[in-house]
Amino acid sequence: MRKLIVGTRGSKLALAQTELLCQALSNIMPEIELETKIIKTRGDRFLELSLSNQPDKGLFTREIEAQLLDGAIDMAVHSLKDLPVACVPGTMIGAYLERAKTEDVLIGKQTLEELPEGAVIGTSSKRRAFQLSEKYPHFIIKEIRGNVETRIAKMEAGEYDAILMARAGMERLGLTGKIKQIIPVSLIVPAPGQAAIAIHIRNNDSELQMLLEKIDHKTTRYEVEFERELLQSLGGGCAMPLGCVCRHTGEKNEVEVYYASEDASRSVYRKVKFDDSEREAAMKKLVMELKTVEAR
Repeated sequence: MRKLIVGTRGSKLALAQTELLCQALSNIMPEIELETKIIKTRGDRFLELSLSNQPDKGLFTREIEAQLLDGAIDMAVHSLKDLPVACVPGTMIGAYLERAKTEDVLIGKQTLEELPEGAVIGTSSKRRAFQLSEKYPHFIIKEIRGNVETRIAKMEAGEYDAILMARAGMERLGLTGKIKQIIPVSLIVPAPGQAAIAIHIRNNDSELQMLLEKIDHKTTRYEVEFERELLQSLGGGCAMPLGCVCRHTGEKNEVEVYYASEDASRSVYRKVKFDDSEREAAMKKLVMELKTVEAR
């Protein structure tokens, strides 16, 4: 096997996720030679950009995709929810690592129930902001940018009373001690693909495809492909106010979905169960029901 170059963003979380990939590959091929290449993306360079207003055009991935297509790297490690729903031509998802816990978490000194009226909650996600506002309309939702450490620092400096983050990222960074509350999915439905790590490769690299097949986590693949198919069916990207989490056990599935109009005036929540054989019908029914939000 040739030496493999792995492309990644340079944040601590991105590097921690890259290390998970390298460890998984080393476990099945101890002699493998891997090199990490850090690539800065537009989302890393322009921190003033509002994430909630970006139309999912590869804000955190485009530069990495370009180097993948050019052959400068052999594969890229991404948080799946950052990847556009359709891979750029000539590329594919070669593997998904086993998914971590999907919930969002609250970082701060008080739980949602303990925070006072007018408390300032930081998030860059419409999905989180809309769902939280529906249940806690007395909070002030304020946008926040930066990597995990930067956001925590802003909160601890007093700019926010609490911030919402993905549980998986906090755990991968060893920051579970900062978590004040794990938010149940019934309160805030996670983003499609949340907590999943995707390995992005060229689709003509058959040697690498065969290697990655050995670490591909099939349950994770089933779950996230359902979630992202729903996202794509609704014509959306990572900024869409859509929450969707699929739990796949054996041949049984349970899916929770939240979907809101862009102005947050209308929303719908659904929880459905179906067998694998009913997947296509379940998808069609969900899409039809969710599109009523747009039609009202």
